Order: sequence, then C-alpha cells, then structure tokens
Amino acid sequence: MKLLSYVSLILIVALTSCKTNLVYINAINPAPVTISNSTKNVGIISRTTPTEDNKVLNTIHQNVNGETLKLIKEASAESIKGLNDALIQNKRFEIVKPLLDLELKTPVSGTFPSQLSLAEVETICKEHGVDILFVLEVFDSNLSVVPLNAPPKIESIKDVVNTVTQAQVKITTTIKIGWRIYDPQNKYILDEYPMSENLSVIASAATIVNTAEAMLGRKEAIKQSSNNMGHIYADRIIPYYTKVTRDYYVKGNSSFKIATRKARTGNWDGAGELWLNETSSRKRKIAGRACYNMAILGEINGDLDMAISWAQKSYENYNNKLALQYVNQLKYRKQKNKRLDYQLGN
Repeated sequence: MKLLSYVSLILIVALTSCKTNLVYINAINPAPVTISNSTKNVGIISRTTPTEDNKVLNTIHQNVNGETLKLIKEASAESIKGLNDALIQNKRFEIVKPLLDLELKTPVSGTFPSQLSLAEVETICKEHGVDILFVLEVFDSNLSVVPLNAPPKIESIKDVVNTVTQAQVKITTTIKIGWRIYDPQNKYILDEYPMSENLSVIASAATIVNTAEAMLGRKEAIKQSSNNMGHIYADRIIPYYTKVTRDYYVKGNSSFKIATRKARTGNWDGAGELWLNETSSRKRKIAGRACYNMAILGEINGDLDMAISWAQKSYENYNNKLALQYVNQLKYRKQKNKRLDYQLGN
C-alpha cells in the first residue's frame, strides 16, 4: 500500500511540474511530385494491354489469376477515369485529356516495362496538345483461394454431406497498378509509382453458382478499386495539410501563467505581448523561454523567418536546449516551403 502511494505521488508531481504544453499548428506540405506551375495541359494514357510477343506467358498468367484481356482493359479504363476525374476536380491543370484513341502495349503483365522513348513521348504530346503524360503502365490482379474450414472428422455419410454444404473459401485478389509521369520538355520522368490493394470475398464451395457469383462480384470490385486508386494517385501532385506539434513554455512567472490562459483561448497575439515583455527579463531562464515562445508565435502566424530569429536568440543568447532542436525543425520547414512555392508558382 505504501508502494502504491509512493508511485501515485511521483505521477502527480510529474504531471504538475510540466513546464510546457503542446500546441498543434497547421502546416501545408509540398506535393510528393513536383510539377512546374507552367504545366497547364496533361494527357492520360494506358499502356497495360499485353503485346503478342509473350502471348503464351501472358495467357498462362491471366488464366491462373482469373484475368481476361477485357478485364485488363476495363479496369485500366476505370483507373484512368478515376485519375481524370480527380485532376479535373482539383483544378490543377487547365486541360486534362484521356487519350482513349491510343493503345500503347506492354511486353509482360504485372511489371513496369522499359520507359517510353523520349521521341515517342514528344510525338504524343505534340499531336494531342499536352505538356506532360500520365501513363498507366502496370495493371495486374493476383488471385489466391484459401479454404476457411478445417477438415472435419468423417464418420458417416451425413458428415460427408455436411462437409460439402458448409465448406467455405476466401478469394483474395491483390490489385497492382503503376504510374509514370513523362515530362518531354525537361526530358525526364517526374514520377514512377506502384500501388496495390487487397480485395477479399467469401464463397461457399457447396455450389458452382455461389462461387461464380463471388467471382462476378470480384470483377466489379476490381474495376471499382482501380477507379479509386486513380483518384488516390492524383493526390501525389497536390500540396497537403498536416498538423505539427510544438512545445511552448507555460511556467516561469506570473506573466507566463496569464499568457498561457490567453493562448488556451486562442488569443495568441495577447500571449505574445506578455512574452515579448519577458524577452528582456534579467533572469536568463525567463528571457530564454520568452524568446522561444515568440518563435512559436512566429510559426503560428506563418512567419518562419521571425520564428527562426527568435529561436536562434533563445539558444545562442540563453542556451535554451529546446530552441536548438526547434531551429532545425523551422529550417527544414522553410526548405520544404521553397519547393512548395515553386509548385504554386509563387
């Protein structure tokens, strides 16, 4: 009992002696794929239909995995439609063209083929009035069937009948797609990105009809999933928001306590006025914490240069260890913002 009380006392002291609180700051991040803001028109094309060169190998692969050329074409078309709809919706480009009249082919299903030649990409872009090409270069669906029922003990004809009627299998399909973005003007590939998703359905092995229905539902699910993955891929060219967490000081003197209450109500500027006064405090610890909190205020207000200046002062003049880590975090954000400005054309 004494041990329990002692542990509880330590916990209480630890919680009440915290000198910082967390604040969440919205930060916009550059897109994973950088496309020049001068790029206005894009084309989307499929390159997933197998050639005749490896017909035997591709046919075996399709039979094993329940694929057909029709399914490959339909699922690829859905993926292109998903990407097209997403690009139009986010309004990043002025013109988005699905190049449905072109059918590029791939040597072997399921893997990235060799890159298209620069001359071929330039010709396609020129003929269709686009600046870059989004090319769907991989579509594959791998099928696996796993029994869900352990073999029961068979002692009678009735047991045999029950085994047949109750048997179930799990049909899992792994869908794989892969995209490349070709930029003929700058003569390089902007992105090469594989994606995958697993789909599962449960089928009774009791009747062929039930299993056939499950396989039919599987095909529709493949097309829907392909469409969704097209939507998801569009996010790779769009800047996105995240929340970053920062510590700010809540203890030091009465001004810090009042400033903390202001911050908790969202009155950060009011809190900043109190912190600014304390940056000239004769007490080095107080001044260092105040400088650090002013850096937090700068980041909240979107002024990274101001934030870096205050954080540097907190560490360089007052040896605040937390400020050194914060300086590096701020410089990293500023570096990312340069790429973000390029993407946004600022």
